[in-house]
Amino acid sequence: MIKVVLIGSGNVAQHLIQVLLQAKDVDLVQAFARTPNHLSHLLPETKITADYQKITEADLYIISVSDNAIAEVSSQLPFENRLVVHTSGSSALSVLNDKNRKGVFYPLQTFSKGKEIDFAPIPICLEAENETDYLLLEKLGNCISQKVVRINSEQRKSLHVAAVFVCNFVNHLYQIGNEICEENNVPFEVLHPLIQETAHKIMELSPKEAQTGPALRNDTKTIVKHLDFLENPKYKELYQLLTQSIQNVKKL
Repeated sequence: MIKVVLIGSGNVAQHLIQVLLQAKDVDLVQAFARTPNHLSHLLPETKITADYQKITEADLYIISVSDNAIAEVSSQLPFENRLVVHTSGSSALSVLNDKNRKGVFYPLQTFSKGKEIDFAPIPICLEAENETDYLLLEKLGNCISQKVVRINSEQRKSLHVAAVFVCNFVNHLYQIGNEICEENNVPFEVLHPLIQETAHKIMELSPKEAQTGPALRNDTKTIVKHLDFLENPKYKELYQLLTQSIQNVKKL
């Protein structure tokens, strides 16, 4: 059994707690949370602490907090030479305090509060300072996912930037599309099949090959109509920027 202590209580931390509790060969012995009641719906009171000095012994300590807090949290851990990892996509291995052995256990997925998620297809991106620690992380990763990959800090940074484009920015565009629908009394659900097909077809085609629309076709009449329709100047500007970007890629 791999004994794990989870440090944090946010979205990622809560999803990890749930999957680790269900995983074979994993014993989630404790969770640390500055506000213990944030985890009271997941764990009994006896398994939650808000005191660094009461953190129990384990094989692995997973820090799942905001990127800005990782260094501070790792520096406050009251022990040395144990394996401590973070779950950040954009933070390097070096952000962790030097008094402990360092690693990264990064699940590449978007996590929302209250939205259940299947960890099996989620890539778990791993990094460690030595092979023994990496093998432990790999074993843990295989307990919850079917895809475990070795990714160094620079590669992980590039993945995280790419993820912001394909997830966070795309979701923001969904929000704008939803707003346009609501303002014109059109159900956003009508767009669901289009959204699904757009996501599915890049499993077979490259994003460049899958690109369609008026910008790619240089359909200037349609583009002008769309710009005239958009009243929000920020959305109009975004439409123009994305149109130009698509057309620039086409020229390559």
